Amino acid sequence: MDGTTFAYIIVFLFTLFSFMFSPKRNRRPQNHTTTPKLPPGSMGWPYLGQTLQLYSQDPNVFFFTKQKRYGEIFKTNILGCPCVMLASPEAARFVLVTQAHLFKPTYPKSKERLIGPCALFFHQGDYHMRLRKLVQRSMSLEALRKLVPHIEALALSSMKSWGDGRVINTFKEMKRFSFEVGILTVFGHLEPRLREELKKNYWIVDTGYNSFPTRIPGTQYKKALLARKRLGKIISEIICERREKKLIGRDLLSCLLNWKGEGEQVLSDDQIADNIIGVLFAAQDTTATVMTWVVKYLHDEPKLLESVKAEQKAIQKENEGNLQLSWDQTRNMPISYKVVLESLRMASIISFPFREAVADVEYKGFLIPKGWKAMPLFRNIHHSPEFFPEPQKFNPSRFEVAPKPNTFMPFGSGVHACPGNELAKLETLIMIHHLVTKFRWEVVGSQCGIQYGPFPLPLNGLPARCWRESISS
Repeated sequence: MDGTTFAYIIVFLFTLFSFMFSPKRNRRPQNHTTTPKLPPGSMGWPYLGQTLQLYSQDPNVFFFTKQKRYGEIFKTNILGCPCVMLASPEAARFVLVTQAHLFKPTYPKSKERLIGPCALFFHQGDYHMRLRKLVQRSMSLEALRKLVPHIEALALSSMKSWGDGRVINTFKEMKRFSFEVGILTVFGHLEPRLREELKKNYWIVDTGYNSFPTRIPGTQYKKALLARKRLGKIISEIICERREKKLIGRDLLSCLLNWKGEGEQVLSDDQIADNIIGVLFAAQDTTATVMTWVVKYLHDEPKLLESVKAEQKAIQKENEGNLQLSWDQTRNMPISYKVVLESLRMASIISFPFREAVADVEYKGFLIPKGWKAMPLFRNIHHSPEFFPEPQKFNPSRFEVAPKPNTFMPFGSGVHACPGNELAKLETLIMIHHLVTKFRWEVVGSQCGIQYGPFPLPLNGLPARCWRESISS
């Protein structure tokens, strides 16, 4: 077990023991009616449930073993929460789309404090839909078209120090790149002083986000809480400046500032700040993780890498004379695009979303009690041989035919699906273009290990030694 996994187990145990001393709201009263019944499964040890089994091994092993034993619907207990796990496309659609009103998104309070309670993904209903539309507007295809040269400039800047046989930590490099893209999308062009202050405090919050949630001075979580307050003040300063100068842009902050509801209702500074920080969090780790896996898969598949390289070299040739990538070119990378999709399927960054039943719900003769978690298992669906033959084989050509409905959900599904999915794919394609046309690389150390922190990631963030390709090649 690596140190990161151990740290997460400590966090999870803290959460578990907090449940021991909280009201037992999830315990159902005695009821002698027997239909519908709870799904089959094991709840594990009292309070602990099966948390240690899940977080001390490969989640694939845990969930696939359960599915093989109990079927596509089974119960368990994770983090002190009784859960119903659902491993079929139909069940995922039931929870996330057709009966989404019966299930609310749920997150640990420790994480909600760091992001902000007004962030859209802590809500449902009218407020959620209003904010979601504003986020979607700032990340529409029309908006992204104008961002291509700026994202490309950020990619080139991020790769400036690569080469000469230097070893990089791929995940950390991709994380820095995706953060800069997030800042661009949220604020547009920001003055250097504010950008550095934002960056410095954001990284403190990011470091404490998955740490032991205690308010003891000096701990990572306490430092993160203090940095979150400073972030709120920095964002308020940016908001004041925008309002005073009456600056109009197409970025997310402009969309949030310019929104007016009935009776000239506007969003408060706290609502704007919470949603900005929420978008930065949502846009960063997941996208950086996917890009890291893309680098790994291309490294492991030399023939595929040559095909991707040929595709991107042809685009590079079109742009002789240092012309920038165009929007149309990013939409015409069929081989690279399928590599991105297959990376999303194989890695399944989001193994499952957390939803909580707001009432007793019956599904296929089984009961999902009020207060229990209902968790569609994206990872199991993405790795099912019924929908994806030879699921453990990296095979981008499988996406030459569109997957069956509800079998491929890397960005979720329904009203809470990720509104930034097109941005994530765009920055990944731009990264691929410059990676394969300008560099060759080899993985350093273990080439098969995976760590979970909390997303599945190549071991140690995929250390890689990079060399710049000669211009003639």
